[in-house]
Amino acid sequence: GNGAIGCTEATLREVEESAIPMTADILLVDDNAIQAATRKAILNRDGRNVAVASDGEQALQMLEEIGTDCPVSLVMTDHLMPGMNGPEFVTRLREQYPQMPVMVLSGLPDAEEQYTDLDVIFRVKPLPPEEMLDLVGELMARRVKRTA
Repeated sequence: GNGAIGCTEATLREVEESAIPMTADILLVDDNAIQAATRKAILNRDGRNVAVASDGEQALQMLEEIGTDCPVSLVMTDHLMPGMNGPEFVTRLREQYPQMPVMVLSGLPDAEEQYTDLDVIFRVKPLPPEEMLDLVGELMARRVKRTA
């Protein structure tokens, strides 16, 4: 890519697969392991570093551990999840990260209205890989421009 700002490259190699990649670009939140793995593979092929959380609770915990000096550039979350659903998760996320780009994927087109005022990009699943990568690139570029 064009050089990640702030985050050291060295940590990439030191961190085990099982651990949380502290230099992840994208946090993927999905309770469906197969869908999460598929999306992660598509993003990895595109050169993105992806951390996966199986629910909102775990995602918030991971963001807390990653810390604010080097937060992820994008959160991609499923809408329907056990425990905390998409809107609850994004509401909690917004309290700490008002500027974080968030992409919500859902099988239910009507779910979009639950995200009013939460400033998310909403897309209906299944999302074609090319479209997903285009959106990710666009959102992450916007994030970089904003901090520059």
